[in-house]
Amino acid sequence: MDKNEEEIAAQNGNLEESSSTKDGSICGYESLHHLLSVNLKPHLYKEVSRLLIGLNCGKPLELIALPEAAKALSSKHDFDLQELLREPQVVRVGLIQNSVALPTTAPLLDQKRAIFQKLKPIIDSAGASGVNILCLQEAWMMPFAFCTREKRWCEFAEPVDGESTRFLQEYARKYNMVIISPILERDVNHGETLWNTAIIIGNHGNIIGKHRKARNAAIANSYFVGSINRVGTETFPNPFTSGDGKPQHADFGHFYGSSHFSAPDASCTPSLSRYKDGLLISDMDLNLCRQLKDKWGFRMTARYELYADLLARYLKPDFEPQVISDPLLHKKSL
Repeated sequence: MDKNEEEIAAQNGNLEESSSTKDGSICGYESLHHLLSVNLKPHLYKEVSRLLIGLNCGKPLELIALPEAAKALSSKHDFDLQELLREPQVVRVGLIQNSVALPTTAPLLDQKRAIFQKLKPIIDSAGASGVNILCLQEAWMMPFAFCTREKRWCEFAEPVDGESTRFLQEYARKYNMVIISPILERDVNHGETLWNTAIIIGNHGNIIGKHRKARNAAIANSYFVGSINRVGTETFPNPFTSGDGKPQHADFGHFYGSSHFSAPDASCTPSLSRYKDGLLISDMDLNLCRQLKDKWGFRMTARYELYADLLARYLKPDFEPQVISDPLLHKKSL
């Protein structure tokens, strides 16, 4: 490869083992949208964005003007800060993606409290930006250790009113902000059963309720969805298997961030960085939820009584699925 070919390859991101790809970036760019916005002409980027992101209520997404205090926190603590606007303004929602703060070999309590310290300036930035509802990532107060199946990680489990909740209650009161806090819950009232639980902390610091994970959320239900991913590679002390026949490994793979919001009309925001902690803020028009339900008629045409009857029959031990065969299936063709 001559010099000119190397330059072209470098510009197109084809050089192997480049430093930019090792940190989770795309050839040095924080996200796909960042790469496209820098390298495409404005009119072409506008059209590509329309195809990738979609139109929200028939209009392109617009940027929110955030206060300088929030931008200063983003710059000082090196986390990504993005903002989107969905008119008319009704509720401002933020989501946080973050990496772990200490190696997984550190004492568990130190790991948890180091994450607390990492999130403080990001939550402050959300508060300074006027966020009404702040969403944290799944099991935000610990490494994503479920993949190891080791009992020691159960020590991260805590009751609904535990240390993680008390930490966030202070910020909920301070910024008049509702916070969604997904933790590993220990239900002390029912045999200390462990749950993957999202705790809803009210803007007065009160615990409004909780939701225990049973299945993945469905965007087809016509709601706004915050897709929050972790960042970085979390390496664990003991190798483990993933039930796929492959050798033991010490990590669950790399988490590429890229958290984003999706709207009921299938439009979505540009994603956060692939490799940096980040806060994404979006103003959402909750009226859009009903508008899309009415437009497609999902609730009008649903037959919940039939679903309930089928589920009741499905749960019985003697259930047999309905199989309708073609009566002429075995008839020989002429």
